[in-house]
Amino acid sequence: MQRLLAMFTVLATIVAAGVAFAVQPDEVLDDPVLESRARGLSTGLRCLVCQNQSIDDSDAPLARDLRVLVRERLVAGDSDSDVIDYLVDRYGDFILLKPPLKWTTMVLWSIPLITLLAGLSLSVVHFRRRAVLRRPQGLSATEEATLKRMLSEDG
Repeated sequence: MQRLLAMFTVLATIVAAGVAFAVQPDEVLDDPVLESRARGLSTGLRCLVCQNQSIDDSDAPLARDLRVLVRERLVAGDSDSDVIDYLVDRYGDFILLKPPLKWTTMVLWSIPLITLLAGLSLSVVHFRRRAVLRRPQGLSATEEATLKRMLSEDG
C-alpha cells in the first residue's frame, strides 16, 4: 500500500511540475499584481493548438505567444475585459474555455441537450415497438375457421 501511495505521489508531482513549467521564467512579470492578473486571464483562455488546455497549462509555441501578448496588453494598461475583448475579436469565442451563451453560440450549448432528447426519444420508440411485438396476437378469421374445422373433425 505504501508503495502504491509513493508511486501516486511521484506521478502527481511530475504532472504538477509539467503544468507549473508551462509559463517560462522569462514570461513572468516583475509586478506581482500584474502577474496575478495575467495568470488569472490565461487560465480562462484556450490553447488553440491543444484545444483542451488553457494557455497557462500548454507548452505549445502559440500558447506562449498568447501568454506574452496578454502580459504585454496588461503592461500597456489594458483592463482584464479589454484583453479578453481583444483576443475574442482576434480569435473568436473559441479562445474562451467557457464561451458565453449568446445567439452565435446557442448551437454549441444546445447540442448536448438535443443529443440527450434524441437518445431518449429513440429509446422510447424502440421499447414501445418491442412491447407491441411481444404482445400475443389473436387468430385471424381464416385461422379460427381452420381451427374449428379441425376440432369438429376430431370430435
